[in-house]
Amino acid sequence: MKDEKLSPSIGIALCQSSPQKRGSSGRWTFLDSRLRGNDANGLNRHLCRLWIVIAAAALAGGCAIGANSRLEIASYDFGPAPSFGAKTLLSRPVVVYDVSAPAWMDTPAIFYRLAYRDPARPQAYANNRWVMPPAALLTSRLRQRLSGASSAGVVVPADAIRTEAALRVELDDFAQVFDAADRSRALVRVRATLVGGRIGILQRSFSVEKAVTSADAEGGVRSLAAASDEVIEQLLEWLAAQLKG
Repeated sequence: MKDEKLSPSIGIALCQSSPQKRGSSGRWTFLDSRLRGNDANGLNRHLCRLWIVIAAAALAGGCAIGANSRLEIASYDFGPAPSFGAKTLLSRPVVVYDVSAPAWMDTPAIFYRLAYRDPARPQAYANNRWVMPPAALLTSRLRQRLSGASSAGVVVPADAIRTEAALRVELDDFAQVFDAADRSRALVRVRATLVGGRIGILQRSFSVEKAVTSADAEGGVRSLAAASDEVIEQLLEWLAAQLKG
C-alpha cells in the first residue's frame, strides 16, 4: 500500500477530538482506518504539539511584521520664518499666484538624488515627508515674505483686485543631491515670471545650493528650507528693482 501524508485538516481534527472516542466498529472515528491503538494515540499527541508550535510561530511572525509596518512617519515644514526686519521694498500691490511644480513633484515626498550613481533618478525617503507638497510650502513662505516687505500688501487671484503687476513662480528643482554617500547638498531652483502693462513680461531663474550637514532626511529638510528662504530673498530683490519708480 502506498504511503500517504496526513493533511492539515487531519492534524486539526486530532487536536480537537477526544482520543478516547471510538466508533461502533472499534475504529478511531477521526483517523484513517490504518491508524489504530497506541500508535494512533501517540501520533495524536505528537500532531497536537506540532500544530501548537506552528500556530505560535505564525502569531509571533505576524506581530513582528505588524510592528515593522507601523513605523512612525516624520513630517516636516520649513520651520519658523527668519526675521528680516521691517524694511519696505515694495510700494505697489502685486498679485502672487500659487507656485507651480512638475507633476512628479506634486507630492509631500522628500526627494533625493544619488548624483554619483544615478543622477537622473529622483528617489523619496520612505519614512519622512513634507506636511504638504514643496510648491505649497514655497507659496506660503513667498507670500509671507512679500507681505512683510510691502507697504501695499500682497494680492491673491481670488481677491479679484486689479494690480499693475502679477508674479508667477515655477519650481524646477527641489531635492537633496548626494555627490557621495556621505556628502550632499540641497538644491532649490525656480523660474519667476513678472507680467504688467508697464513692464511687459519679464522672466528670470534663481538657483540656490546649501551644504547638508548630515546624510539623512532631517539634514536635507533643514538645508532645503534655508535654500528656499535665500531664493525668496533673491526673487524679492529682483521684483523690487522691476517695480521701482
